[in-house]
Amino acid sequence: MNRRQFLASAGLAGTTVLAGCGSLSSQSTRAPPLVENRPDATYRPTHAEGMGMAGMAQAGEYMVGLSYSFPHRFWTVTGTTAEKVDIRSEDSVHLMATVWDPETEMVLPVSAGLSITIERDGETVADKSPWPMISQNMGFHYGDNYALDGDGVYQLSVRVNGMNERRLGAFDGRFGEAGEATVEFDFAQSTRDQLSFEQFPETQGERAAVDLMNMDMVPTSQVPEVSALPGTVLGTDKGSDGVYAVTWLQDAAFLAEGESYLAVSARTPYNRVPMPMMSLDGTVEADGETVFDDALTAAVHPELGYHYGGIVETTAQEPSVGVDVIAPPQVSRHEGYETAFLTTPSFSFSGT
Repeated sequence: MNRRQFLASAGLAGTTVLAGCGSLSSQSTRAPPLVENRPDATYRPTHAEGMGMAGMAQAGEYMVGLSYSFPHRFWTVTGTTAEKVDIRSEDSVHLMATVWDPETEMVLPVSAGLSITIERDGETVADKSPWPMISQNMGFHYGDNYALDGDGVYQLSVRVNGMNERRLGAFDGRFGEAGEATVEFDFAQSTRDQLSFEQFPETQGERAAVDLMNMDMVPTSQVPEVSALPGTVLGTDKGSDGVYAVTWLQDAAFLAEGESYLAVSARTPYNRVPMPMMSLDGTVEADGETVFDDALTAAVHPELGYHYGGIVETTAQEPSVGVDVIAPPQVSRHEGYETAFLTTPSFSFSGT
């Protein structure tokens, strides 16, 4: 399979406009030293932070939940390189936005991203696009550290852009337009400081992950169990610590006569968090002939979840499939994921 040149441009942050100061008096206590000799894989981080709700609203066809935590370090990703973003002295909160479908409650990674404008008393405090991110306890979300102008009531205006991903099944024709919403956030540093902050001195660095957090009002970002995927599962494989499940659909309603569908569901180990914004190639061989050799398109489907797929003109029952990772997930990572999912493995699944 020919590997295509990939330009990593997803997740570029916008310009920040800051006013005032929201420094933490105990900043150093919120950033324990990183684990030495971290594995090139998912590992248990030094600590896990709790979250508070800032607000929730419907933005067009999307639901948006805004939550916050302590400011914290994270890593941005360009191509196969992760770069650390340190906490600044003026940062007040790590603000997170989760976007989902209100009908199925499926969390939607939108590659076109979103923007957040923070205002107070008619003045702009911050205006930038948060990074698409994955976290062990917070799952997939959009997040960044923001500086607020002290305690008070802020207006958080969110614009979620229309999805470029293929929408299949009940998602066909939906989420193509942008949606906007505004919520009020009554911020108090004393309330933030009461959020949980748990350290793991005995288990940090182990090949494991902390559990996903359960929040009553915001759904969890997980893809289906492999056994729950529709179609015929051709197999699973693991590369760069990500888990890849390949399934073959022949009776899906979105297929025309003579078509089948190849779907690759990429997820983190332990928590099944989707790994979005990748670049994958796929090949399909049936009866000794190559019937598909192309890029796999990012897509969402109510039963498949977020995945990468291609429509194949064949009725073969169990073909031979090859998958090449051209670029790993172009999403930022919280601690515990920053060394994982950064290479470009290849897989093959032999049919009968």
